[in-house]
Amino acid sequence: MKSIIYGKRGLVIRAVGQLLLDLIMVYLSLRLSIFMRYEGLVSRRILIRIMRRMPMILTCYGCAGLAGGVYSMIWRYASGRELFRLSATYAAAGGITLVLNRALGWHISRPVLGMTAVFSLVLAVSTRYLWRMLREKKLSSAPRKARILIVGAGEGGVYAARICRQNRANLGTPVAFVDDDPLKHHMRVSGLPICGSSAQIPDIVKKKAIDEIIVAIPGTHGERLTEIISICKSTRCRTRILSYPNDVSKTDLDRNPAFRELNTSDFLSRAEVDLDTEKIRSYITGKVVLVTGGGGSIGSEICRQVMRFDPEKLLVFDIYENCAYELLCELQQKYGSTVPVEVIIGSIRDKARLDDVFSTYHPSVVFHAAAHKHVPLMEFSPGEAVKNNVFGTHNLLVSASEHGIDRFVQLSTDKAVNPTNVMGATKRITEMLLQSFAKTTDMKCMAVRFGNVLGSHGSVIPLFESQIRKGGPVTVTHPDVTRYFMTIPEAAQLVLQAGSLADPGAIYVLDMGEPVRIVDLAEKLIRFYGYKPGTDIKIEYIGLRPGEKLYEELLMDKESARMTRTNHNKIFVAPPMDFSREKFDIYLNRLWETIQSHDDQQVVDALKEIVHTYRPNRDMMDEASDN
Repeated sequence: MKSIIYGKRGLVIRAVGQLLLDLIMVYLSLRLSIFMRYEGLVSRRILIRIMRRMPMILTCYGCAGLAGGVYSMIWRYASGRELFRLSATYAAAGGITLVLNRALGWHISRPVLGMTAVFSLVLAVSTRYLWRMLREKKLSSAPRKARILIVGAGEGGVYAARICRQNRANLGTPVAFVDDDPLKHHMRVSGLPICGSSAQIPDIVKKKAIDEIIVAIPGTHGERLTEIISICKSTRCRTRILSYPNDVSKTDLDRNPAFRELNTSDFLSRAEVDLDTEKIRSYITGKVVLVTGGGGSIGSEICRQVMRFDPEKLLVFDIYENCAYELLCELQQKYGSTVPVEVIIGSIRDKARLDDVFSTYHPSVVFHAAAHKHVPLMEFSPGEAVKNNVFGTHNLLVSASEHGIDRFVQLSTDKAVNPTNVMGATKRITEMLLQSFAKTTDMKCMAVRFGNVLGSHGSVIPLFESQIRKGGPVTVTHPDVTRYFMTIPEAAQLVLQAGSLADPGAIYVLDMGEPVRIVDLAEKLIRFYGYKPGTDIKIEYIGLRPGEKLYEELLMDKESARMTRTNHNKIFVAPPMDFSREKFDIYLNRLWETIQSHDDQQVVDALKEIVHTYRPNRDMMDEASDN
């Protein structure tokens, strides 16, 4: 409280000091105007007459300055707008003195009053900018701050330069711009030169002794952004990206929120997701939302996205407490210690624990993201994959149905389509489970099927990044292997959007774009870090791992012919697949009995009985060797 009081007192003292200095400048300007008007030969009588009106003249200028807000401006951040306001204030003060001179019969020469206004304005501007220059010189003589090159001389670049200047002590000093518009070259923006194009960044970095580069081109993504970032990273300078202005305007500049570090999603050619937020809000706002696997890569992002829509309470359900606790701390830091989030430790294998959670918290919406997902590991532990993915999901569906849950959104994977691995087969069974429950319950059940997400735990991107940091080599399974990719936020946002559609038993398929060759992704990531593929960082092929296939599919053959687009252009719905509920239940019971035997081959055979499109990778390898 004291610091606030002292801060306000300091502002008042500074404003009073500025006012007194301006009034002294007005007095000196009036004396100078008298001298120039009468060429130094003014009579004592005229001088006394003018000096008698001095208090009124000073009052006019002082009141005009206060009314114009001149003394509430921070002049070290001043721009043309502040200069215009100061000019308007002095013009108004000069006009008022001319009116009073005529109305009250001061008998002061009008040129004297006019020149006083002009000279006062010149002195006011000069003193302010002199103080600003002295302050900047003092800052420049302090320990050297980072020298910043800004990529983009448009609105984003100007905004970035302004942020740097306002917080120079923490951010550094903007030195120059680069821009790919040749018409801007050799011009100046915000007092800084535009030194060339993005292709010239390495040379400019050397000439200007640049320490940091800020990419300030909002709306640029994909290949173009990757190219620019690769050039920047090749200089070994720290490279950051300007956040969107509407994101940073609400934040504390002392914590450098305007600029963020690069992340791998910056080089994926994905357009921003257009969400129907009202539809999402209609089923989340004011509701209790449960997210299983809430501490994982996708689950945690779903939690972050859910919090944007003001739920009554968010329940983060996970068996791994470390990630769940980190998410809780993150949300508390962002939304405050009273954030309506609760972490619940438990396993979806434990039906009694699930019943306790549902009866205690009464969630309305469930996002089911908990699963064993690592393909090679599940090949060697098929029983555990079945226990968790199949029967854990079964437990969750039963508990949710028994407790009257309104909406159940399950996350699925493209590996469930014509699976060649245990993980994919178990996820296909969970889709069948969900469609089975949708026919016998009022709960709105749906699954959302999508491919790989960039940066998730154990995915290819973190592996490549680790290998690049160590100097290589980057290991790729096969030169022709392809995968579908999207960013974690994009996937989570579309999951929430799909949840708003609520067609019972629907399997929604996200538009993943075109499949990406993993070797192309590896090369792009190597360039992203400023290296040359094959020269600085080698790429080695190590062969397909257990359970992997060359390419993934988002739809089965029977689905693709009848797939339809929903109201959202990035979400499709696959037609329901017919299967016998009675046979399905029999096979499930047999699968449960099989996993008790701890015989991996029997578990795989039982999975093949349920999922007719499941062709284990080992069978495919045997066929290939026979041929």
